[in-house]
Amino acid sequence: MQIEHMNVSGMTCGGCTNTVTRALQAIPGVSDVNVSLSPGQATVKYDENLTSPMQLKSVVTGAGYGVGMPDPKSAQPAKGKGGCCS
Repeated sequence: MQIEHMNVSGMTCGGCTNTVTRALQAIPGVSDVNVSLSPGQATVKYDENLTSPMQLKSVVTGAGYGVGMPDPKSAQPAKGKGGCCS
């Protein structure tokens, strides 16, 4: 099992976090998802034999949100148009 941490931008409410959570949980191999509105992060536990970080990111962007990897030195936040509230 692997754990992936992602910054998710464009989430503005609980509905957004639910949308991202459901999208990630639908991926085969994902066993645990924790999405937090503030600070806009998702932590996903998954089986690396069944899915990949790239697929996790693709599902989040497909749901209408921006995604990036946490990087405390980065001055550029992940960008997204927002999903359920825009």
